[in-house]
Amino acid sequence: MVQTHALDISKIRRDFPILKRDVASGVPLVYLDNAATSQRPVQVIAELTRFYRDHNANIHRGVHTLSVESTELYEGVREKVRAFINAPEAREVIFTSGTTASINLVAHGWGRKFLSAGDEVVISEIEHHSNIVPWQMLRDSLGIELKYIPMLPDGTLDMDAARELIGPRTKLLSVTAMSNALGSIVPVAELSALAKAQGAVVVVDAAQHAPHMPLDVQALGADFVAFSSHKMLGPTGVGVLWGRMELLEAMDPFMGGGDMILSVTMEQSTWADVPSKFEAGTPNIGGVVGFGAALDYLSAIGMHNVRAHELEITDYALRRLADVPGVTIFGPERAEDRGGVVSFELERIHPHDVGQVLDSYGVAIRAGHHCAQPVMAALKVPATARASFYIYNTRDEVDALASALESTNRMFGGAS
Repeated sequence: MVQTHALDISKIRRDFPILKRDVASGVPLVYLDNAATSQRPVQVIAELTRFYRDHNANIHRGVHTLSVESTELYEGVREKVRAFINAPEAREVIFTSGTTASINLVAHGWGRKFLSAGDEVVISEIEHHSNIVPWQMLRDSLGIELKYIPMLPDGTLDMDAARELIGPRTKLLSVTAMSNALGSIVPVAELSALAKAQGAVVVVDAAQHAPHMPLDVQALGADFVAFSSHKMLGPTGVGVLWGRMELLEAMDPFMGGGDMILSVTMEQSTWADVPSKFEAGTPNIGGVVGFGAALDYLSAIGMHNVRAHELEITDYALRRLADVPGVTIFGPERAEDRGGVVSFELERIHPHDVGQVLDSYGVAIRAGHHCAQPVMAALKVPATARASFYIYNTRDEVDALASALESTNRMFGGAS
């Protein structure tokens, strides 16, 4: 059994300068929009500055000192990612611009080569648009069939329906590990086993999973796993696609250009080995190096400890918000069944209005459909308000959220 220990949140908060800001006419910032993007600690900011100050050069192309140093730093992060997700080898780690790019890489690089008319791709009703739209585009161009595992009223997946949907014609299953809209934790390993029994390839959107709990790609039983740096303390514009080597080698590249080739003539080109085959052009080198510092930071804390803290905060938030008149909370009832996300509505008040009023109290949340419109349709609401937590959030901030919601009620003459 993994031992966890309580985090020193006051010490952690000192590493995040933005949390010291006053916003909205001088009130302190309460940042509760971490599912959209996290904040960055001074260690990541310093590493970005150090890279551009001391090492900036293009990678894989030069023999001069700066290029060699930049290449070593960049490739060193590939190994850090491998260790963080327990991948078999670093070459299976592909750097992209984010989770969206990673899923599109699979859809185009693997899907266009190995799927054909009549093949079935199974996704779910709780997916982010980035794990819906690429498969719809593939459906429209290839004639594949797209099937959806429905969402139950509590925001979890209908596993009985999943067992019916995943069958002999299923060639690919692509599911989130954690809903960004509701926080629902998906039994990925169980779904993977169902898909593998039919010989299907499994893609996992781990954009919300990777920042908040241990990620072991081998234990998931997946073939591809995608996630983003900016949701886990790192820079924007950096993502990861992990894939099993035999599938990566069989895939076609998504983009062509410099650094992804073995040879080029006017007649034809041949591809470099994995991972270079999928990293055309100059990547976000500084961003990748900064992501390495973010991984160091999270690894030093321990992902089991990250999860334990968020469980405690989420459980408190569920109980505290349930006491606010007019609040309806969506998603699983128990904190254990969700990530650090609480999606809710305030009776008779549009979520956008809620978000704007909360901002006047310094409380930053997300209001909208969260790039998950099928979830909103299933809930029969146009949008929700969403508070999402991370390692630096406190019970006092949850109290500030609840207090601001009560003030919003009074302002609009709502429930009391």
